Amino acid sequence: MRDALDATPYDALLLLSFGGPEGPDDVVPFLENVTRGRGIPKERLKEVGQHYFLFGGVSPINDQNRALLDALRKDFADHGLDLPVYWGNRNWAPYLTDTLREMVADGRRRILVLATSAYASYSGCRQYRENLADALAALETEGLDLPKIDKLRHYFNHPGFLEPMIEGVLRSLADLPDDVRDGAHIAFSTHSIPTASADTSGPVEQQGDGGAYVRQHLDTARLVADAVRERTGVNHPWQLVYQSRSGAPHIPWLEPDICDHLEERHAAGVPAVVMAPIGFVSDHMEVLYDLDTEATAKAGELGLPVRRSATVGADPRFAAAIRELVLERAATESGREVTPCALGALGASHDLCPVGCCPARAPRPAAAGADSPYA
Repeated sequence: MRDALDATPYDALLLLSFGGPEGPDDVVPFLENVTRGRGIPKERLKEVGQHYFLFGGVSPINDQNRALLDALRKDFADHGLDLPVYWGNRNWAPYLTDTLREMVADGRRRILVLATSAYASYSGCRQYRENLADALAALETEGLDLPKIDKLRHYFNHPGFLEPMIEGVLRSLADLPDDVRDGAHIAFSTHSIPTASADTSGPVEQQGDGGAYVRQHLDTARLVADAVRERTGVNHPWQLVYQSRSGAPHIPWLEPDICDHLEERHAAGVPAVVMAPIGFVSDHMEVLYDLDTEATAKAGELGLPVRRSATVGADPRFAAAIRELVLERAATESGREVTPCALGALGASHDLCPVGCCPARAPRPAAAGADSPYA
């Protein structure tokens, strides 16, 4: 009989995600949640929401999170890990505060958080921690006993995150016509963020010129490209590119944009491109619209063959990686020696976000870090 795996001191895992609308009537209220405090008029939000209306007003992210929940629960059960998994969102139901309230009612006191963002940045890490602090503050005002919350480390270079992406690129290359396959370039795509935000991403010692955000993506891209070369015998040139910019034109954001990159590659005589969205955990709206719709249309105008590789989604290897990260953190918290699993040049990320990591423009309390007001 399989020995039971021990996640002590943790008694629950919380999947924390962005959330998304699940029907046309949800789109504007969802966008109001996302942009709260920025003073964006409702008419402008309706314009922004056209991306969602193209898909019936439904973001795929919630169904993708449900699939990941199923994969995690199955993996935990199959491996004898008795750890319940909950789900809460930042911007749509099930809301984070409601889920934490449910967890407290269920008697959960030591909670690990898995954020659906693999890299260091304000929007990909600290903002989730700020939302956790907001939720804990709300529970505190209700007189509830607050649980202790920790966040799993960044997993951009864990083999269970990398391997599905490697196979996705290989499948996309194999799907290209024979006469352009070997000459295809790989465009590793992630969300563009303001350069100022990128420069201050990660711990203080990792900040400057793109910060941890750019370095981590470059390390992931290099690992995937190297594996593709080893398995095909073909060296496919690659570049890190960006998508989904949403800021004011006068504010510098990370470049090049994926569509600009496709134009440049076509002008340079590149016969085909594989777009690999390494910055995203699942095929949510920004992947479906910015790559599958907008970038693919641009490639069609150019006559440039393109393929888009899959994200990790609910791949069983990713679920297994989460189990390994849970057990790794549990061992560390219990004082047991553990060797973190990580590939590439950067090694395993920190368990506890230090003071000054991915700072906000205006300081706000953030849970699950060295500066947390909730010990």
